[in-house]
Amino acid sequence: MSANVQTIRFRRPTNQEQKPVQTTKPKNRHGGILQDQLRRSQKAPWCPGFGTALRLFLLIRVAGAMYSNIQDCDEVFNFWEPLHNLDRGYGFQTWETSPVYAIRSWAYILLHLFPTKLTTFMMGPEKRPAFFAVRIFLAVISSLCETTLYRAVVDNINYRAGRYLFFMLLFNAGMWTASTAFLPSSFAMYANALAFSFVIEPTTSRNLRRTLFATLAFATGAIVGWPFSIAVAIPFVFEELFMYSNDKVNPENKTSWMVERWTRMIMCAAIAALLFIPVVALDTVFYGKLTFVPWNIIKYNVFPDDKHGPELYGTEPVLFYMNNLLLNFNVIVPLAFASIPALAITYRFDRKRLGERTIFIDQSSPYRLMVMRLAPVYIWAAIMTSQPHKEERFMFPIYPLICFNAAVTVYLARGWLEALYIHFTKSPYRASQTMIFSRFTLSLVSATCILSISRIMTHWKYYHAPLSVFHALEADEIPRILNMTGHIHIPHPSELTGRPDEEGVRIDPELIHVLGLRLCVGKEWHRFPGHYLVPDGVRVDWIKSEFDGMLPAHFLETGKAWGLPGRVNGTRATPAGLNDANQEAPELYVDISECDYLVDLDFPLHPVVSAYEPRYAVDDATWDRVKCLPFLDASHSSTLSRTLWMPGQMWQQNNEYGDYCLLRHKENVQKKEHAMLMKRKDV
Repeated sequence: MSANVQTIRFRRPTNQEQKPVQTTKPKNRHGGILQDQLRRSQKAPWCPGFGTALRLFLLIRVAGAMYSNIQDCDEVFNFWEPLHNLDRGYGFQTWETSPVYAIRSWAYILLHLFPTKLTTFMMGPEKRPAFFAVRIFLAVISSLCETTLYRAVVDNINYRAGRYLFFMLLFNAGMWTASTAFLPSSFAMYANALAFSFVIEPTTSRNLRRTLFATLAFATGAIVGWPFSIAVAIPFVFEELFMYSNDKVNPENKTSWMVERWTRMIMCAAIAALLFIPVVALDTVFYGKLTFVPWNIIKYNVFPDDKHGPELYGTEPVLFYMNNLLLNFNVIVPLAFASIPALAITYRFDRKRLGERTIFIDQSSPYRLMVMRLAPVYIWAAIMTSQPHKEERFMFPIYPLICFNAAVTVYLARGWLEALYIHFTKSPYRASQTMIFSRFTLSLVSATCILSISRIMTHWKYYHAPLSVFHALEADEIPRILNMTGHIHIPHPSELTGRPDEEGVRIDPELIHVLGLRLCVGKEWHRFPGHYLVPDGVRVDWIKSEFDGMLPAHFLETGKAWGLPGRVNGTRATPAGLNDANQEAPELYVDISECDYLVDLDFPLHPVVSAYEPRYAVDDATWDRVKCLPFLDASHSSTLSRTLWMPGQMWQQNNEYGDYCLLRHKENVQKKEHAMLMKRKDV
């Protein structure tokens, strides 16, 4: 037993699983003699190793990188656009990345530049592959962190709880979105998952590795990503400083033990604080002045004045996060928040469930330690719910921990069933032969997976149109113009010989620059997917809509000037009109007559028309429809059918759809086509 004294065992084998064993055989690190027997038996539950789990996570996360939507306009304007500016020399700039306010870290954005440059080096100047390269890069990081957390739960808690966690993470709708989102809250989620893989080990005075690595991971998520995410580390710090855990402490050595623990924690925090040096240095270079972005974020959100602050961008009711979590996590949510009550029930009726090792008076109870593991979800939810301004991404840092709490609840509930069955049947042997327990956990885990997959399909079927419609400009419209004016030749299918080089047409970006096209966006500004999905040479501008708040301006363009001196010329400039009071800047608009293309959403069955938002899509005299795709009219669709997707016409008959369209200005485009044709003839 001595080899296991330092590790909490999250499971006491039930009587029905006991078989004659050699009591002298040492326990292994995964749960002792009885679990070892189960693993070797034909009925042993499948529990994938690190390599297998990583491959499965990569399969799902890379699929998410390729097919998931962009859920938050802040992801585009505060991160994709600044990255595009670093990569290509132009893009949209918000007030958050203005040197006047500086609440977005260029150090975080710079981390994502490598995959874009690697893709350009390997595949040429096209931008669309770079967009997906960044997303795949994020998918790989998320997969590694999730797999590490899963294996840590298997090795240090219980293999059943680890298996439940694995499937809850793998098919979860919330993780599908958050794992590949280019957001600091997603970065904090990766860091917290990695930190938690160390946190679930019981702390001892000899376990410096746990303290150092967990502190570094938490600090990285807070300093590089989102400073508020450090709140997730509160239970970890409390345990390090005040709980004995697996240390044996008596009154004679209590003072020295406390000094040692505090010294170790302070030392690890000081090492982690060194991360501020490169972050502050990079932000100072890009903003052109000494800049401490984490403090700027805290000051803006926690200490706002009457005319500024996050509440300018909307407030939500108390139940906003609960409703949002139920959409993404379904049955996992009540299970997660029931974890500590479930632990209390287990403590009262099945106290040995967390392990059979001797609990010394001078050591911490396994139940107290487990409360420390479960507490971050409650703490974070309480902090975020108390804030008036709420957004879905604010919950990202605890997404994996929600699944962990739910996995613990499922495991404990299974233990209750086992205990009740034995209590009423008086037969451990009959309990060992029944499938009630496995069917119970299978039904819970299967239900959450099926509901999550259905939710994922709603994003694709109902709301994916913006990404596809913007791509139509590059894939369909520009090749049509260049083919018509003789600048490229798009072969007819009958002309293709099957050679790989004939399967697609590569367009010289300089030809697009010559066209001088302008793409306009009005009321659909918040669904603009970013310049990475718009070809080089096409300028994107805003037109006036009913929205009367602050829209992004253009970065000072640096063109092809590469290197730090060239790029910081744009990041240090402050475009006119940007402000932190969410006040409209009319100088950012262009007249609709100057637009060659327009992206707009029209609901034919329930049109909403105003002076600034006419129905452009039905104005056949001015606009041609290049491509239109269905987009769900959520306000006129059934709550159930718009929340979940199911195949079949009966399910879809309660939904109504609009047309998400790329429109072509007939007169303007015809003039440019004619000008291009004349230039071609002159040559």
